Amino acid sequence: MSTPAGLLVPPWPHCGHGADPATDPVGCRGIHVSGHTACFAHLTDADRDTYLASLAPGADIDHRGTLFTADLLKLLLTALHDPITRLPYLGRADFGEARFAGDARFDRARFSGDAWFDGAEFDGGARFGAAKFSRDAGFGETRFAGDARFDRARFSDGAWFGEAEFAGSARFDRAEFAGSARFDRAEFAGSARFDRADFTSNASNTRFVKARFAGEAEFEQVKFAGNAWFEGAEFAGDARFREAQFVSHAWFDGALFAGDVRFGEAWFARHADFTGAQFLRASRWGPVTCAGVLDLSGVVFGVPVTLEIAAREVQCVRTRWESTATIRARHASVDLGHAVLAAPIAVTAHPTPFTSRFGQLLDESPLTDLAGVRMVSVQGVDAALLVLTDTDVSDCLFSGAFHLDQLRLEGRTVFAPPPTGWRRHGLWPVRWTRRRVLAEEHHWRAQVAGQPAPPSGATPSADQWRPGSHHPDPNLTPDPDDIAPLYRQLRKAFEDAKNEPGAADFYYGECEMRRHDHTGTPRVERGLLWGYWLLSGYGLRASRALGWLAVSMLATIVLLMAFGLPTSSPKQKATGTVPSSGGEVTLTIDKQPPQNPTGDRFSSERFEKALSVTFNSVVFRSSGQDLTTTGTYIEMTSRLLEPTLLALAVLALRGRIKR
Repeated sequence: MSTPAGLLVPPWPHCGHGADPATDPVGCRGIHVSGHTACFAHLTDADRDTYLASLAPGADIDHRGTLFTADLLKLLLTALHDPITRLPYLGRADFGEARFAGDARFDRARFSGDAWFDGAEFDGGARFGAAKFSRDAGFGETRFAGDARFDRARFSDGAWFGEAEFAGSARFDRAEFAGSARFDRAEFAGSARFDRADFTSNASNTRFVKARFAGEAEFEQVKFAGNAWFEGAEFAGDARFREAQFVSHAWFDGALFAGDVRFGEAWFARHADFTGAQFLRASRWGPVTCAGVLDLSGVVFGVPVTLEIAAREVQCVRTRWESTATIRARHASVDLGHAVLAAPIAVTAHPTPFTSRFGQLLDESPLTDLAGVRMVSVQGVDAALLVLTDTDVSDCLFSGAFHLDQLRLEGRTVFAPPPTGWRRHGLWPVRWTRRRVLAEEHHWRAQVAGQPAPPSGATPSADQWRPGSHHPDPNLTPDPDDIAPLYRQLRKAFEDAKNEPGAADFYYGECEMRRHDHTGTPRVERGLLWGYWLLSGYGLRASRALGWLAVSMLATIVLLMAFGLPTSSPKQKATGTVPSSGGEVTLTIDKQPPQNPTGDRFSSERFEKALSVTFNSVVFRSSGQDLTTTGTYIEMTSRLLEPTLLALAVLALRGRIKR
């Protein structure tokens, strides 16, 4: 069982006035006035007058544990008035554990030394408006029963309000904190206003770690030059950070926002961390600008919300949306890995800069080097509830997403292309066919090609595959049997959206992965896929099929001219016998067998005949031309192969124009 504070003997020589061995063995806790055995409150009038007369502006005073009425405090501050400024001027002032029974007025007071109010109790109002603290100011564990006013106060060194209790309103409007400002575990039962406060030191921290705001918390137009910590803070009422400026890092991780939240036009110059924060009633978040990383990982949004964000990176890893949400982003790379969606979520690239409530464009100059909105990952996300509009998914990881076939991709969606330019495959110059490629395929091909890992932060070369973050570890790089289902599901998503031409690239990618899959695809099937790819690019490359058709027709013409057309057309010969008694004459008509060609086989006449046979074969018709036995087999092969190639070319064209 703890001992009541009033029964503890203070560590300084104390007054002891009113002590009672039975009920209050300590009595008055006020420190002795120098040269006396009583505190300032219990001095005789004559001794008090003598003490006050000994004080001069800038004098050091020590009144720890002393009870001050409003009149006693006025007497003390009057004795310390500067005759020129007519303002209280104190040196080092120690009011630790003092008690102020009435209103305590320190308005415009000057403290040239340390000012300590740790553990003090203000039963009435505490007024420090426009006060100036040249050294450290300590209000740790101070209790403010009434309103606390620090409007326009200036703290030139540290300001310590750790575990302070504000039962009334607390106002720090336009206050200036040049050193560290600590409000760790402070409790604000009423409204807390820091509007236009300036935390100017970029080498110090502003801390509201685990502070509790029961009423409204207003930080509008506040400037935090150093690190700002709101880790674990609780905002039971509305929290307003409109037009706040965070010049350094800002931490709100684990904070609880039970009321409405306003971060409109807030500016984060560096990293802003909201990891694990809870926004239970926030319906609009932003617009905010973050020149660094805006981390919303593990955040919980309890109601429908619209987020407007211009940032370099937005991380929403394992973020939980309990209701619908719209993320309007600019410039940012967005990571939705393993986010939990309980309702539809839309990520949209906002086409124009965000505007303030007065219609002015927000400053996005630190982000102008970035392109549009880029998705980083949707792994582990229920894609049936996700809509991506005008986004770049070139480096987006889709593996592990649920219901990927129900993903909606609206507007202009950019996928990664294959490497550009020509390369050698053996003796032959080749190039990759143009199509939409998933990031997982890039990572796999870079791994099997043995590409070196690029330097950190370097832009991948356009003529190479893009390595993944785990390159070149094959155990952490997707295999073709992992990538093929991704292409299949995205193909279905495009087909369901009536975008057949867009779905064609994903069918191509699926077949590519099946062709290279040595574990899930049988050898015979891989052989068929190789042939399908070689002849027509899986029925999607009309130029390839037409090229093979041209080669086949040319080969047919050459073979027919060389071996298929006879030397001359066979002549018919009629033979018969005339009966001696007259009557009908019976004739037998024979046709000479075609003779294999000899002599000049490549004449213009033979070319015309071979061309006629070939064109008829393409449309699966017989030309009626006399052919040698070899020519007959050539024509049969041509009538089987060339119509097939023509059909593949037509199929490829249809796949590109079908709606």
